[in-house]
Amino acid sequence: MPTAYDVPANLLIERIAEKLKKETEIKPPEWATYTKTGVHKENAPDEQDWWYTRAASVMRKIYLRGPIGVSHLRIAYGGRQRRGVKPNHFARGSGAIIRKVLQQLEKADYIQKREIHSSKGRIVVGRVVTPKGHSFIDKLSTEIKRTIPELERY
Repeated sequence: MPTAYDVPANLLIERIAEKLKKETEIKPPEWATYTKTGVHKENAPDEQDWWYTRAASVMRKIYLRGPIGVSHLRIAYGGRQRRGVKPNHFARGSGAIIRKVLQQLEKADYIQKREIHSSKGRIVVGRVVTPKGHSFIDKLSTEIKRTIPELERY
């Protein structure tokens, strides 16, 4: 059975985003139309349904790398911050967006919290995909693999 590892990320994220639009628990908050996705961005996203794309992307990242927390996701969605004549620096992505998406995915029962032990001996909370979320992503991966015959080489 094909999994998220067997299909291209862009096709899977698009398909997950389409399905998440139909979920009642996942919807952009009022402030999402005005906010930037990080301090390194100059403008808010141009895409109308960017919230669902971000939620799908976060869900795929948790599927592949879980258990993972907000801090690591902020790094994953960060980018180069331009500082005028000074050298560029890395800036993390917006934590509020990631936290809100995680809360909505938890409410929809696609992900859940799990306590993990860090390398420094501390207990940290990370997110993992639930069996429902695992099945959801695997089914979509199977659909994508069946519909596109040239994906046999992936």
